[in-house]
Amino acid sequence: MEPAQPEVGVGPWPGEPPADPRYDPELLAAGDRRNVVDRYRYWRREAIVADLDERRHGFHVAIENWQHDLNIGTVVRNANAFLAAEVHIVGRRRWNRRGAMVTDRYQHVRHHETITDLLAWAAAAGLPLVGIDNLPGARPLETVTLPRRCVLLFGQEGPGLSQPARRSCDQVFSIAQYGSTRSINAGVASGIAMHAWIRAHAEAPPAG
Repeated sequence: MEPAQPEVGVGPWPGEPPADPRYDPELLAAGDRRNVVDRYRYWRREAIVADLDERRHGFHVAIENWQHDLNIGTVVRNANAFLAAEVHIVGRRRWNRRGAMVTDRYQHVRHHETITDLLAWAAAAGLPLVGIDNLPGARPLETVTLPRRCVLLFGQEGPGLSQPARRSCDQVFSIAQYGSTRSINAGVASGIAMHAWIRAHAEAPPAG
């Protein structure tokens, strides 16, 4: 027999429950088995989002969704991990949420019908559009510092950024690769690019 997997989270609150309105009475009574850091145990979802909103970083993440890309869930999960301001999905409104592992409950997600719509939104917000793709003329991500305020834009698995997206970008950066394939998927690329932003601009995360 395989050893039993340890239970995630915590059981019911021991003793008198706290009166703090951030806590969820149902979670206090039944236990909190969600995939959240310890500092958010027993908190209401709305309270967690409000606390995250106080600390969100200055970068946004956008991904094209013309072919129902399965990487979008991973991009959303990465955005939550690195506390992106928002995730922008360009193209099809529907996307596979399985890869997000429920993190979309805590991450702001905005939809744009076209790249033109995203570009108009970014211009109004004063944010440059930074493409991440291994394109001719792209500057190596390892040699630059990403802008503190920007939108990191990723294309589809396979074709990468669409032609309208490439034309819309203020800058395009590539990720160095050393193997036999010419590209990595958008989920992986997004994590690398977001962490490059974190290394340049973020403080250490809060304890817990």
